Amino acid sequence: MNSQAYFHTGEEKLNCAQSILRGFQKEFNVPDSRIAEFKAWGGGRAPEGVCGALYAADILLKEKGKASVKEQFKAKVGATDCLAIKQEKKITCPDCVRITDELLEKVIKK
Repeated sequence: MNSQAYFHTGEEKLNCAQSILRGFQKEFNVPDSRIAEFKAWGGGRAPEGVCGALYAADILLKEKGKASVKEQFKAKVGATDCLAIKQEKKITCPDCVRITDELLEKVIKK
């Protein structure tokens, strides 16, 4: 759904979690107010330090009764923890948003 197009761009400057919600806003009927709430979950601040993009995707999937993409994400990235992804794996936030977007899109197209 091209969530990466929303990451730190335009007036909103959305974080990783918000970018996923905006990218899938129509598919999951996400109100703008909810996207604003997810400002708190970017930059490694999601529960247990998990990647914010992954956290947002899993919240959306859980609400629809679908399985997490955590294992697929971990297989591609090598970790799920934001700090480890950035420091150890040297993978950027835009890449995490893109990877999460691709995984989420595969799930909803099934």
